[in-house]
Amino acid sequence: MLTITHDRETGTLIDGTARGDGTYEILYSRGWRWSRSLGSCYVPNSPDREAKHHLIKTTAEALRAAGHDVTIEIDDTARPTAVVEADRAARQAERVAALEAKAERKSAASDAADANDRRRTEALPPGGEPVKKGHHSEGRHRRAIEKAHDAARKSVAAAKEATEAAQRAEAATHTTAHREDVGVTLRRIEALAADKRGFEREIAGTTGSYGAKPATGARLEKLTRCIEELTDKIAYWQSHVEKRKAEGVTVYTKAMLRKGDYVKYSNLGLWPYPVQRVNAKSVTVGTEYSWTETLPYHKIRGVYNSDRQPVTFDAEGNRSDGR
Repeated sequence: MLTITHDRETGTLIDGTARGDGTYEILYSRGWRWSRSLGSCYVPNSPDREAKHHLIKTTAEALRAAGHDVTIEIDDTARPTAVVEADRAARQAERVAALEAKAERKSAASDAADANDRRRTEALPPGGEPVKKGHHSEGRHRRAIEKAHDAARKSVAAAKEATEAAQRAEAATHTTAHREDVGVTLRRIEALAADKRGFEREIAGTTGSYGAKPATGARLEKLTRCIEELTDKIAYWQSHVEKRKAEGVTVYTKAMLRKGDYVKYSNLGLWPYPVQRVNAKSVTVGTEYSWTETLPYHKIRGVYNSDRQPVTFDAEGNRSDGR
């Protein structure tokens, strides 16, 4: 008996398969993969996501057609966002530790390969003595040269692997920080809120140019679950923004900027840029070219007044220059 299961914590798995029973070929062709740590095949990127009902159904049908008995157990209850994010951070920390350990091993292997390269080079006849054809030393000399070349190639390859491992470990250390960056978080909140509004319109039957019938039945149940999940995500990330604001991170809004201010915006290179218009969700700034740029508030990294003096803000958003 094969059992396909799905829940938000572990994702979509299949139990009961055995080596050589023909199931792997069927599963692999449909995007399933084998996990040594889980000891079973799984659907990639399925944890903390809604079950892919069509994939599960077609997989079960293919397995049954091949003579297997298959049952399906699905629990699509969403986990609290706080739990999901805590698990994500823990997994990322484990990944960083593993990559750092790998980088250390690769660095040690590179050092060993480099030392071996030096030994092989030093073993060659001094002064770059050429091979003496026909001499009794010819074979030994050629073997020494080949070993030196081989050691040099291995040293270069090991150094490259060590550099790549170190770069991956370094990049991984910034993943969680980037995800929790206030600017990134604000963009995420906007996207989540837009999805929520879309589901609410579909429930109300106001989607499309001419509207539509309100959602009913299974579709209504699904949309309701999605809205509840999005509401929890939005609340979690909004609390994260408030926490960062309490820690001193400035979140800029329309009320905090004035026409004539200058703003720092790292993605545009040289700065500051003069504010020409303050909009609801962005500011329009002049550039050193003939055109203007529109900068969303969450990408602003600093504000200066018309005298190009730095402006700071208190917890209520009041300006230090009193303007």
